[in-house]
Amino acid sequence: MHTFNTDTVSNSLSALSKDDKLSMEQLDLMLSQEYDPETAGLLMRKLCLQSNSDDINKKGMEFLYMHGYFEDLQNLINKNKKSLNKSNQKWADIYQITIDRKLRRYPPDVLLSYAENFRTDEPELKCIIEFIKVTIYYGLDQFGKLGNFLEKQQHLFKEIDDRFLLSFFNQRLNHNLFAYYLVRNEVIIARKHAFRVLNQTTNPKTKVNIHTTLGLSYIFDTYFQGMFHMSEALKIAKDHQLESSRKIIEQFNIPFLSAHFKRVDGISSPDKSEQAHIEIAKGNYRKAEKILHEIDIDSPFKMYYLGVAKQDRSTLLQSYNYFIEKRSDYFFSRLPLNAMKAME
Repeated sequence: MHTFNTDTVSNSLSALSKDDKLSMEQLDLMLSQEYDPETAGLLMRKLCLQSNSDDINKKGMEFLYMHGYFEDLQNLINKNKKSLNKSNQKWADIYQITIDRKLRRYPPDVLLSYAENFRTDEPELKCIIEFIKVTIYYGLDQFGKLGNFLEKQQHLFKEIDDRFLLSFFNQRLNHNLFAYYLVRNEVIIARKHAFRVLNQTTNPKTKVNIHTTLGLSYIFDTYFQGMFHMSEALKIAKDHQLESSRKIIEQFNIPFLSAHFKRVDGISSPDKSEQAHIEIAKGNYRKAEKILHEIDIDSPFKMYYLGVAKQDRSTLLQSYNYFIEKRSDYFFSRLPLNAMKAME
């Protein structure tokens, strides 16, 4: 197996980019046998941009998206938009919606409208459209709408025979199933799908997201297991300079987990609601209530904190109903439910 060598890589790229008969699966197999994983990944990334093959130009967008190479993805989208092949143009349009959603270029309702009105007979594109819809609904906390889409996606898989694409689609599906089963409070099944994603992906941002949510999944079980995953997420975020992820973990997720388990020595947060949560953990209910009165109670979590700080069942019931009726979140709805039980 070769290690990285500039001349070798350049020669390989030149030869492979001119071969329009090789599939993505064949390229992946050839490169993984010939080079170390890092070099093989680098070659595949460049081939996606340089290939003369219409098929690789289309399916290379999935490779770039799933590895988080969004600048490269936009360049390949632009290349496909200029293609004389109508299929390539359609694929470009779909991945434009995908990256616009990822980078939050347009409001969710606008992107959802684009996805719902897109017409295609290609099963791969139908599948990606469903992924776009699922992700938008998840981002809007409309978890109740996920089930039908996830069932539909699995049926669409049967129409796709490209194993390279299916490997990424299965990764996406497992990620979605993790989120779906967690809000359904089917935690063991949810974690099974989470670990599948961790075994499938090489994208550090995806690993950070999975470890973070896995950490939160232990909020009703054990502090140590939850904090293990938070620490893993934080380490990956630091190693890969994922600054926004690092801040969210340090300033929101770790304080949340720590306060819940009343392990708040040395824990702080710039967020007012988590400051109140920390004070609740210390038993300073009146101070927590005072902090919460300084902010809008615009989430079921903040409402839960206020209910605990006031020791008020009515506010806790509001929080519970918010989780269930507006989010269909049966996992975190256990927070106010447990707080009410503790007051009996």
